[in-house]
Amino acid sequence: MNFRENYKSPIGKLRVLGMIEGLSFVLLVAVAMPFKYWLGMPILVRVLGPLHGLLFVWLCAEIAQAVFGKDWPLPRGAIVFGASLVPLGPFLIDSWLKRQQTEFDASLPS
Repeated sequence: MNFRENYKSPIGKLRVLGMIEGLSFVLLVAVAMPFKYWLGMPILVRVLGPLHGLLFVWLCAEIAQAVFGKDWPLPRGAIVFGASLVPLGPFLIDSWLKRQQTEFDASLPS
């Protein structure tokens, strides 16, 4: 499944945004924070911090859309939300989300 096909599914959107949001967190902590505190260059934190925040809010909106707009069970949405609060959580649940996406897409009428 390519990126565009993956992104059409509400669960696929969660997977893609989770990966991007998780990557933004890794860049913020592993690159921007050392630049700020070790090199005295806070510019990366000023850029990546709000970007990471925006991606997190976007991910939360997509979780809400999947749960309330696409009839995805609330407990599953809560798991994704909880994982988004844990560092590297989106990476840890991606294989589970992939299975959920396959099941959800198979349940949709053709």
